[in-house]
Amino acid sequence: MGLVGIPENGKGEMGLDLGAKNKYRRMDSELADADFDDASDYIHQQQRKNSTRKYVLACAVFASLNSVLLGYDVGVMSGAILFIQEDLHITEVQQEVLVGILSIVSLFGSLAGGRTSDHIGRKWTMGLAAVVFQSGAIVMTFAPSFQILMIGRFLAGVGIGLGVMIAPVYIAEISPTVARGSLTSFPEIFINLGILLGYVSNYAFSGLSVHTSWRVMLAVGILPSIFIGFALFIIPESPRWLVMQNRIEEARSVLVKTIDDENEVDDRLAEILVAANAGSSSSTGDDNNNNNHSKHEQKAVWREMLSPSPALRRMLVTGFGIQCFQQITGIDATVYYSPEILRTAGITDNTKLLAATVAVGVSKTLFIMVAILLIDKVGRKPLLYVSTIGMTVCLFSLGFTLTVMGQGAVGIGLAIFFVCANVGFFSVGIGPVCWVVTSEIFPLRLRAQAAALGAVGNRVCSGVVAMSFLSVSNAITVGGTFLVFAAVSAVSVAFVYWLVPETKGKSLEEIEVLFESERGWRGGGKGEVEMGDAEHLVQNE
Repeated sequence: MGLVGIPENGKGEMGLDLGAKNKYRRMDSELADADFDDASDYIHQQQRKNSTRKYVLACAVFASLNSVLLGYDVGVMSGAILFIQEDLHITEVQQEVLVGILSIVSLFGSLAGGRTSDHIGRKWTMGLAAVVFQSGAIVMTFAPSFQILMIGRFLAGVGIGLGVMIAPVYIAEISPTVARGSLTSFPEIFINLGILLGYVSNYAFSGLSVHTSWRVMLAVGILPSIFIGFALFIIPESPRWLVMQNRIEEARSVLVKTIDDENEVDDRLAEILVAANAGSSSSTGDDNNNNNHSKHEQKAVWREMLSPSPALRRMLVTGFGIQCFQQITGIDATVYYSPEILRTAGITDNTKLLAATVAVGVSKTLFIMVAILLIDKVGRKPLLYVSTIGMTVCLFSLGFTLTVMGQGAVGIGLAIFFVCANVGFFSVGIGPVCWVVTSEIFPLRLRAQAAALGAVGNRVCSGVVAMSFLSVSNAITVGGTFLVFAAVSAVSVAFVYWLVPETKGKSLEEIEVLFESERGWRGGGKGEVEMGDAEHLVQNE
């Protein structure tokens, strides 16, 4: 009950309308309420931002697990081949084929992966990759002969081909723009982690009998694919694939979970709809039958890539070129045959060789973290410059050391240093950035299959290098082979300068604009998109 003659307001406060003093009291109350609301909104936004970042990070980690399989195979085979050769009595040519065939076969998985992911989705393609690889790993573990071992390698290669092309595509499509570069680099982190685990496995099981050691080494590779099965029930489908399937509400619900700002969700969804509708209208017309729509779209995609527009041609040159340069500079030869390289430098004991390769794996894994921290801050091209120039110097120095220094202690030390430095520079730039750029530059309707084509180039080059390294080294020496790699790496510097635009800070839909003109493509060092070019994003709406 209020005082006599003094009314109460709705909040139970006595509303003294007796001059300025009371007026100021009520203004202070309103300001306090406003400050409280602002603080509440800020706390809510921060909580949402933290929750979103954790969710997207978890998706990127789970999607990258397939890459552990590739890395583990590369790392473990470098040591396992020493025991396989002794146990199964294979020739040097069979050794080359066994090591390199996985990369060649994986191109079939990559080719199938583009179309498969467009049909069944990005995430279930990752699951299929894990199942196929696991089957191959089991066959290899119990293989009684070289022929059965090759069947297991074939299956493992198909699984790796599927996984290696779809993980970057999925992560790029689900990541927010500001963190897309670092998140899309995660598969490369897990490849490096797999390589390191393979090296550690070699060293850990090298004390077993010759017949048992390599089988245990290969069997351990089954474990990551088991975790992938659990991951499929946690991660969502790509929102861009959902839009392509006309599942708009599902796509929006995924975007709500992966974008910090709620107000940005509808804008981003509108961009994706424009990109998807542009591809659909240009490819399929008014076809109302879903099956015919899908078939016509697939035909249109391959027809468009075989007879590309100028913009698409520039994308293909950039994407396919950077994938090939990643491998023809000899990284897989360095990793697969690091024991052979260090043996040439003067290390003869198998245990010491495998221990030295662990240092190579540690270097490769540690330096990928530098790329993760910098790729969205300094951009793609600066890291590519540091990487390709550094690799050129290291490859030349390694070739010179193996050719001139002989097998003394100094030569061994320098060889180990330059091998570690080479894989370190690879991990800083072209290793992860290659996959980031390839997953960013293609339009939505072509992304999966164009990325698959780039992965095919990557795997073919990897296989050719791996299957020819020993033969070429016998012809021109190991040192001479690395001098050739150095020359190729020097060419990759020029390729980066002329034909790789900067994509940092742009949405996937905006990046298409860079390739619309020769100036945008070759002037991509600045990577600026003119305001007027935004019309390209909506011209087909």
